[in-house]
Amino acid sequence: MEFKKIKPKKIYEEVANVLLEMIRNGELKPGDKLQSVQALAENFQVGRSAIREALTSLRAMGVVEMRQGEGTFVKEFNPDGIMYPLSQAYLMSDEQIEQLLEMRKILETGIVAAAAVKRTDSDLRQIGETLAEMKKAVGNEELGEKADLDFHMAIAKATQNHLLVRLMHHVSDLMAEAMKETRRLLLYSEDATMEKLNEEHERIYQAIVDRDKEAARKAMLKHLEGVEQVLMEAFADEKKKNEM
Repeated sequence: MEFKKIKPKKIYEEVANVLLEMIRNGELKPGDKLQSVQALAENFQVGRSAIREALTSLRAMGVVEMRQGEGTFVKEFNPDGIMYPLSQAYLMSDEQIEQLLEMRKILETGIVAAAAVKRTDSDLRQIGETLAEMKKAVGNEELGEKADLDFHMAIAKATQNHLLVRLMHHVSDLMAEAMKETRRLLLYSEDATMEKLNEEHERIYQAIVDRDKEAARKAMLKHLEGVEQVLMEAFADEKKKNEM
């Protein structure tokens, strides 16, 4: 009989499991507001990034909700229903991830083409500002990730179509929930990789400036296909390791 190697839990998983147990046993009740990220980090004696990852995992499980400007609150839930491990709630299957990536390519190539036609000078300034933030964020995973998302959302807003903006928010949330850690590891860990991403974003931005919707569409597709290739290669490598 062969057994798979047991991997140690990551810090954020340990934090999330502690918070989950506090919710299950009633120590934290529905409606309760959790401490701030800083306070939790100090109490658990871990980094703030581990706390943010833990809260994201719990949010994916549906046991907490994050309210803009207010904090994180425990949601109504059935304690007996929380039985599955965090890894199942936090990570999606390879097939689901592929479907999300396909959805993003279909959606964002159309969005950027519309933005190239309908954008205003104000939109250009906003997109340009997010691009500048990305360039300044080399070496800072959290800021780089936020600037990247802001860039794509600014393009969506430039379509002047509120439904597309709402749809992009939904897709972006799914992407963030499913692949946040992987995107950080692969896309922002090396300066060379970050520079390549910045160049791709610059080409997208320039096509929007030029009001060239076809060039914008092609630049976005090339960018997203590159992201897809890197991510799927990483998932394949991880799968091989798990089978060892």
